[in-house]
Amino acid sequence: MSNPGTPAKAGSTSAIVWLAYLAAFAGVASHASSEFVVKLTGLLGAEVSVWRFTLGGLALLLVALTLKSSRDLVTPLRVDPIPVIGLSIFGMTFAQFLFHWALDYATVVQVATMVTTMPIFVVFVARVVEGNPVTAPKIVSGIGAFLGCLFLLTDGVLHKVDGDASTLPGVFLALGCAVLGAGYLVLVRPYIRKYGAIRMTTYTFALGAPVLWMVVGVAWGIWVDPLTLFDRPSGQAWALVTLGVWNTCIGFILWLWGLGHVPDPARGNYLFFLKPVLAALLAYFFLGSHVTVTQILAIVAITGFVLAEIFYDEIRAAIGRRKAKA
Repeated sequence: MSNPGTPAKAGSTSAIVWLAYLAAFAGVASHASSEFVVKLTGLLGAEVSVWRFTLGGLALLLVALTLKSSRDLVTPLRVDPIPVIGLSIFGMTFAQFLFHWALDYATVVQVATMVTTMPIFVVFVARVVEGNPVTAPKIVSGIGAFLGCLFLLTDGVLHKVDGDASTLPGVFLALGCAVLGAGYLVLVRPYIRKYGAIRMTTYTFALGAPVLWMVVGVAWGIWVDPLTLFDRPSGQAWALVTLGVWNTCIGFILWLWGLGHVPDPARGNYLFFLKPVLAALLAYFFLGSHVTVTQILAIVAITGFVLAEIFYDEIRAAIGRRKAKA
């Protein structure tokens, strides 16, 4: 006699898998739209970073305290204060700061594409830090990252903002964000396994906010007062709220939850490479940004070589069959 519960269970599992991929894609869309929303604020990148970390840190703090699994935010700081605080501030906080600063000089497409190389750099950082082997498929995507960076550096020399300033400084800042972010993602792994992704993400934004507030105040002379949020023009205020709540809190949670529930997290991570495509579409249709040939080549190089990595075994087998027939 068949078990009537089996089909329902299979259907339920399939639904969760699709929901996980949808959540991961929504997280990518959140990441991809962050450059777009930053531009909508009309503020300097340094100031935007303070607002994002303040509002995003507050939202993540509320989420962490709501969930039983992440409610204890004191124990990790007591047991592992140096790695938790150090990685939060000098890892992802500094990387995000470079990301926002880059948008003062470079275009949305340039920054989004350069930051997309972060998961590829993770492979090579993991090789140095953990001794993990760099497999042939990873070398393929690494070639794509190298070509993408080369195209963007060329574009940074050729492309101008407002007809006079080179975008090259912004491209280098975005590259710094990608490299620092890759280092953070490798070094933070044991602490994510130990304390959970939500707690570690909360530390990054909650601890990074006061540090950025002080740095931006001293270096730029901009002392952000969160109480003035809704004293600003409504468009700017809601752009800042969107950046903090959607692009930071909700986006990170959807991305992490989705990757935690897809059958193959490695393949789920490949969704991240849709980021420059989505960012380019947003910039073109809503900001009226001009997408250059070199920017398109950079996107094609990175996403194309990642696709080659995904189907590396199939491509290699097909080439082997063709050689055998010849």
